[in-house]
Amino acid sequence: MTTTHLLADTAVLTGRTMRHVTRSLDTVITTAIMPVGIMLLFVYVFGGAIDTGTASYIDYMLPGILLITIASGISYTSYRLFMDLKSGIFERFQSLPIAGSSVLWAHVLTSVLANMVSLVVVVAVALLMGFRTGAGVLDWLAVTGILVLFTLALTWIAVIAGLSAHTIEGASVFAYPLIFLPFVSSAFVPTATMPGPVAWFAEHQPVTSIVDSIRALFAGESVGADIWIALAWCVGILAAASVGAMVVYRRRFR
Repeated sequence: MTTTHLLADTAVLTGRTMRHVTRSLDTVITTAIMPVGIMLLFVYVFGGAIDTGTASYIDYMLPGILLITIASGISYTSYRLFMDLKSGIFERFQSLPIAGSSVLWAHVLTSVLANMVSLVVVVAVALLMGFRTGAGVLDWLAVTGILVLFTLALTWIAVIAGLSAHTIEGASVFAYPLIFLPFVSSAFVPTATMPGPVAWFAEHQPVTSIVDSIRALFAGESVGADIWIALAWCVGILAAASVGAMVVYRRRFR
């Protein structure tokens, strides 16, 4: 199977899954509603009681909201994959001369595109709420790259869940711990304000380094070592999850 064949098959199947999304735009809107609601709650209810230094609270917490947006969005990837499995379309694909991995890559790329739309919606709302940034073009490109990489990593986890689930609920519920993870990080409050064991966990889990990197890029500041730690987490999760997804796929359809 040539690379050209794989790319062509993936492009065709991505078009198919994207048509499903565009026919149900409520999924993209729904993905953005919960993060926007959390953003409104924290900024206008809790924000006045949280000391983040000189930065406005909306500037401080937006990176965490962006990660929550992605974590909630990937549950739809798992759902769409599960529904494809239940419909028998995968068996039809198996009978066609197409690259097997292109079926999974189509769902992954659709997830990235749909999540990027949701992220744009969330950033637009944040701007209306007073978010301001000193980021230049290169900083925005770096933020976009990190978010795309993070989306890819979590989406491959969603693929594993979608291939392994036995019910629709099981295909979606896996995302809940991922949505909760930013709350135990530096996303909403400085880790120094947390109790010892919680602070240790918050400082050493992947979300904190990713949030801190995006926050520094938005502020136009030096990111230091955080960005390398963030990239290492994203690449490591992506590599492990993609390999795991392919193993699950081959075992199911060998």
